Amino acid sequence: MTSTGISTEASTQASTGTVEGYRPPQPDRAGLLARLADVWADFEARLGDVPILRALDAGDVTVADYQRLLHNLRQQVVDGSLWIARAASNFDMDHFDLRSAAISHALEEHRDHLLLERDYVAVGGSLEALRAGQKNLGSQALSGYMFHEASRPNPVGCLGAMFIIEGLGAQKAGVWARRFQEVLGLADNQVHFMAYHQDADAEHTGTLDAILTSDRIDDEAADAIVTCARVVARLYVMQLTELDEI
Repeated sequence: MTSTGISTEASTQASTGTVEGYRPPQPDRAGLLARLADVWADFEARLGDVPILRALDAGDVTVADYQRLLHNLRQQVVDGSLWIARAASNFDMDHFDLRSAAISHALEEHRDHLLLERDYVAVGGSLEALRAGQKNLGSQALSGYMFHEASRPNPVGCLGAMFIIEGLGAQKAGVWARRFQEVLGLADNQVHFMAYHQDADAEHTGTLDAILTSDRIDDEAADAIVTCARVVARLYVMQLTELDEI
């Protein structure tokens, strides 16, 4: 026994971090989550400067504004499951777990635009006009970037895009839905798309967190994830800012 009452063996285990049943946080993984938290904080600050979101917060929006937001979001939402599926197809067998996760995620996402379309029609919008719409400048940039990233071999950086987009759904979409309801008196079936994503994306972010803290993510992968998250955050803000600009 040592003078502190801890055996030499236990002391050695504690110093090397090999105590049975306990695995200390790895510095590189903690670093990735901290870096992503910084990206998210910057993203939130930029969202605060988006005109339509400022108007929503102030209670100065109309049904036409809500229709306009849905119209602009729909064009990019359609592409979401497509670039995720492309990313899945570019993971090799050494990244089979990431391929499987991407395939499952694409399957869950590929009907999302239908929820949005129903909300749009429920607030008086034309389905034909919605489906004939074009991506705004930000949506074009975002979709173009994501298809480019998803086409890379083993596109692990796309996890950064999912961190931003799924985080937006989990943390912001429900808040926006309730605020539109408060200001405009909308029914639940008119904000289903946003409300649904609060719960669905919260589940997705839990799965994503497990991947981000796994042995799968090395330093190179972490750098790619952070870079993609930063770019997507900027482009998503551009999408929300450049409404109807094509």
